[in-house]
Amino acid sequence: VRIIDAGNLVVGPFATVLLADFGADVIKIEHPKYGDGQRWLGPIKDGIPLWWKVIARNKRCITLNLSKPQGADLFKDLVRRADVVVENYRPGTFERWGIGYDVLRQVNSQLIFLRVSGYGQTGPYKNRPGFGRVAEAMGGLSNLIGEPDGPPMTPGYPLGDLISGIFGAYAVMVALYHRDFKKGEGQVIDLALYEAVFRMLEFDPILYDQLQTVHRRTGNQVTHVAPSSTYKTRDGHYVTLAA
Repeated sequence: VRIIDAGNLVVGPFATVLLADFGADVIKIEHPKYGDGQRWLGPIKDGIPLWWKVIARNKRCITLNLSKPQGADLFKDLVRRADVVVENYRPGTFERWGIGYDVLRQVNSQLIFLRVSGYGQTGPYKNRPGFGRVAEAMGGLSNLIGEPDGPPMTPGYPLGDLISGIFGAYAVMVALYHRDFKKGEGQVIDLALYEAVFRMLEFDPILYDQLQTVHRRTGNQVTHVAPSSTYKTRDGHYVTLAA
């Protein structure tokens, strides 16, 4: 399976590294001047960004300026021999560069095109930029983190991006199964960051729909299980317990 990773920063590259870990041939595209944003983020050791080493592993890196006609033409040449393209730019960006799905479909009708954005390719929020932290709030996760009398919180880690990356890799596998084993066609996967986070809440939507109850923050405790919390021990460490 050949995958073109045309994403940037976290969610797109995380989806592709999961697939690369299991043997996919991933071609990573970076801007000739700026590279992927992950190359500049900490933590850094001896001038090497450690997160980049993890999220770029098992990939073959090349540079292309997709916003230039020559870069777009070279990109289409790559697509002819690819199974999957992954991108996580703001909706409309690839269309502006002349490499939207309508164009790529003419190049390769069997292509699977994973598009990850903050709010999806359609709808009133489609043009808004999106980050994992915002998706955690929009998806309802932030409302569950923190003390009951405190503000909503986030993990201090791009959890929304990573959740979406897992859903993206899963969706690609389902699309490949549909294409190759069910004799289907290529297709677009439209994945919004907030949708992936919202799906992880599982019973909260039906809790509200059926009982009109909004799940609130409870700190380290769990409403239906006791004891269930994190407890400080006499030697200054912590133990977590779920009965």
